[in-house]
Amino acid sequence: MTDTDLIKSPLNYIGGKKKIAKQIINLFPNNINTFIDLFAGGCNIGINVKAQKIILNDNLIYLIELYKSLRNNSLDNTLSYIEKRITELDLSLVNKEGYIKLREYYNKDKNPLDLLVLIFYSFNHQIRFNNNHQFNNPFGKDRSCFNSSIKKNLERFVNQLQILNIEFSNITFDNFELSNISTKDFVYCDPPYLITRGTYNDGKRGFTGWGIKEELTLLKKLDYLTKNKVKFALSNVLIHKGKQNMILKEWLDQNKSYIIYHIDSNYSNSNYQTIIRDKNSTKEVLITNYAPKLP
Repeated sequence: MTDTDLIKSPLNYIGGKKKIAKQIINLFPNNINTFIDLFAGGCNIGINVKAQKIILNDNLIYLIELYKSLRNNSLDNTLSYIEKRITELDLSLVNKEGYIKLREYYNKDKNPLDLLVLIFYSFNHQIRFNNNHQFNNPFGKDRSCFNSSIKKNLERFVNQLQILNIEFSNITFDNFELSNISTKDFVYCDPPYLITRGTYNDGKRGFTGWGIKEELTLLKKLDYLTKNKVKFALSNVLIHKGKQNMILKEWLDQNKSYIIYHIDSNYSNSNYQTIIRDKNSTKEVLITNYAPKLP
């Protein structure tokens, strides 16, 4: 896969793999029957994978509903809806009132396309809900809007979404059924990272958080896949700002057959609260239970 081939998600999902998708996908096996993206998130990986069938799963139901809407509506209708909302609410880099009104509309009716427009104009383009599942990300004044770059990414994303054989799923990872997965299938996991902190894993947004219990449960599921000769790849970090993921390290020490690939990553623009000036301060890895055929 080349940079030209790569389709970028229109969503700025915290922890998204937009910058490193090519590195990761080039380590995936060939001839995948069903690709299971257990933590789909911004979908930068799932939208670019070559497989006979793709399952996009995420426990954030409103995200999955948004993807369904993008697939089921024509691109022209989606773009027309976006432009209509921008015009009628006078959405801009400075109109906070229009943004607040749209946020009220969405929290009342939960129209997925309203969520999409909200994301475009929200602070840092982030997705955030409160404990009552109300979208509560603030306005991105002087920062966020629906620009030509986002529009181009959206167009390519929707076109690809509509030609792939995709099944959408909204199941927590611990309840996702793995027993029916065959040796020709492939499971990719990009869970919240235990030693980092973001709006997706703090457990304070009305959705399941991520802690030691969840980390251990996922690792046991990956061992189950290995036992049943199903290939997997796990994205994670071993070190973040001087802190080590000891649970992951001990798991790898106990499973010497697992292979660790170091990913060149830099998330300096992903979260304003944790700007990383030194790209070596985070040690991101891809862990597999197979030896990829390197390009």
